[in-house]
Amino acid sequence: MTAAAGAPALGLHTDLSNDAYHADKTSLSSSGARKLLPPSCPAKFRHEQDHPQPATKTFDYGNAAHKEVLGNGPELVLVDHDLWNTDAIRSEVAAIRDAGGIPLKRHELDMIKAMGEALRANPLAAALLDPAHGAPEQSGFWLDGPTGIRRRVRFDWLPSIHAGRLIIPDFKTCEDASDDAMARSIAKYGYHMQADWYEDAARAFGLGGEDAELLLIAQEKKPPYLINVVGIPFEDRLIARNKNRRAIELWAECTETGVWPGYGDEPNYVSLPAWSAIRDKETYL
Repeated sequence: MTAAAGAPALGLHTDLSNDAYHADKTSLSSSGARKLLPPSCPAKFRHEQDHPQPATKTFDYGNAAHKEVLGNGPELVLVDHDLWNTDAIRSEVAAIRDAGGIPLKRHELDMIKAMGEALRANPLAAALLDPAHGAPEQSGFWLDGPTGIRRRVRFDWLPSIHAGRLIIPDFKTCEDASDDAMARSIAKYGYHMQADWYEDAARAFGLGGEDAELLLIAQEKKPPYLINVVGIPFEDRLIARNKNRRAIELWAECTETGVWPGYGDEPNYVSLPAWSAIRDKETYL
């Protein structure tokens, strides 16, 4: 797909703003690819592209933690009132958002600071995000070989040494960072698709070797702000690669035709979940 006028050039960008990165609607991101496939659909993807969602507290906490941990992002601004229920405070909060900042209450800012301290005290996470050996928020744009579409990526953190095997850390905030919870999150949010996407981007830019790997740095948002560094097995990333390929081809088709389908024009026969079918078969069949 031809890039729009003013769209970022192909290649890596070390100083591209988050807004400029997301403004390029002629390229497909990992989050967009995930939104195209079930349980979502192209119609939902198109609607969200045309109608950006307002900020939520969950979104604020994630962005604020990224700023504290990675050192790059919107300004964190203290609004030191327990309740934001007056016109004056609401106006103050709105002005902070309009200026690109994140308004936080005292206890919220304290939480973000404590998360940063906990992460820096974790030997593995601190090593992966060592500011002496990497930089945050690196953007990249490249052409997909089979379809020719523009793809894009925004690395949370990109190591500055690209010789040998490249490890790509990606920071996530969550309620539960245990192995079981992260397995569910990987399936729910498609983090395995993100891993394959970022690894593919690294190869496209010639970063490291062919064995680049993304590691999730998951941190809980409640004391003691525990951290779990999670890798995704090869077989799961192989599944993700095929899902990403389907999403890329679907995006190219929808962009060419201008048709962004919903769930389908014909009846869909939906089976019971496996656990429900097994339980009821034992009782009723």
